[in-house]
Amino acid sequence: MKRAQPVCPLTKAKRILVAMDRSKYSEKAFDQAISIAKICKSTLFVISVIDLYPEVEEILIALEEKETVLKGTKKFLEGVKDRAAKENIPCETIVHVGGQPHEFIIQEAKEKNIDLIVMGTHGRTGLNKLLIGSVAERVVGLAPCAVMVTPA
Repeated sequence: MKRAQPVCPLTKAKRILVAMDRSKYSEKAFDQAISIAKICKSTLFVISVIDLYPEVEEILIALEEKETVLKGTKKFLEGVKDRAAKENIPCETIVHVGGQPHEFIIQEAKEKNIDLIVMGTHGRTGLNKLLIGSVAERVVGLAPCAVMVTPA
């Protein structure tokens, strides 16, 4: 007996943007994106934003650490790209340096005609969320496409 082929659960999911920040939450989001990409035969775009506010960036530059952070992020994304390649999923990586990650995620979604953004959430609530803000919440509110947020 022949097994039925899984059908893509989304109307349009050819181009998936995955936001990753090297946390276990973004790893979970990447796993979800891989699962969807396999079924929907999608291309992945993996973005990582090095969240540097001007004050922090000045300190890192003074300590000559900015290049180390950038190299570490690029190495991490190469590993992600290799994982996608093992699943035969085309994958492009994107790195931005700046203080507003949600703006870079939205910008890339628009420029690359993304069908779905997949990202994790740290699950902060209450005062902690108010003080820090939620990248996922901002992306959901401003995205030009569907957004899947994987819980903490």
